[in-house]
Amino acid sequence: MKEHLDLIAKSYDEGIDLGKKGIDSYENLPPHITNHPYYPLFEQTRMNETPSDSARKEIVEYLAPKAGMKFIDLGCCLNLMFAGYKNWASTYYGVDISSKTIELLRGYVEKNQLTIGDLCCCSMHETPFDASFFDIGECIGSLEYFEKDFVCRAVAEFSRIMKSNGRFVLDIPNIGSPEFEITKLIEEYLGRKDRFNLSVEEFETILDTHFIIDKKETVGSTIQYFLIKK
Repeated sequence: MKEHLDLIAKSYDEGIDLGKKGIDSYENLPPHITNHPYYPLFEQTRMNETPSDSARKEIVEYLAPKAGMKFIDLGCCLNLMFAGYKNWASTYYGVDISSKTIELLRGYVEKNQLTIGDLCCCSMHETPFDASFFDIGECIGSLEYFEKDFVCRAVAEFSRIMKSNGRFVLDIPNIGSPEFEITKLIEEYLGRKDRFNLSVEEFETILDTHFIIDKKETVGSTIQYFLIKK
């Protein structure tokens, strides 16, 4: 597990370094990807700003952030910068395994004089927060990298840090969909192989221990779950 976590952190660190040089990791992909029959789906998604990402309006509508709420963004990437979270009334907390992502976000917060809760460089399955600390939360585009053992531990951690009746949104890969198949190929090329190995039924059994599934939606390469903490 640690080796895989290190590979994911390294991949995202490299992406941050390239971004600082003005290089997009998703451009100049090799022919075995660009010639794939599903590649046009990926291109279309990029042009349309994929509706399954963390900026999806359905997420903010469901979480309904308000002043006084604490919001946890697990596997946060650069959502604070690009997903509109800086404008939410709730207090933002971000967790990411990439140290360079957290470093960049801290610089962004300081430069823009934002008031947030905290930014932590750690794995989402072991966070430093107290139990029942957050009112609302999300984990988007992160569980796809992990197998059952990690997923179980991560979901248990999400539950631990959420308040009873708190709202939470997460997603898993829509395995078998054309959108996921091309995304999986690209992620593997970038050094962060998708390892999710659970059926929908198995994953929902894990969820059921900790959360009520309020609703779920299939959105391109992912299945999004809108949850209430038990």
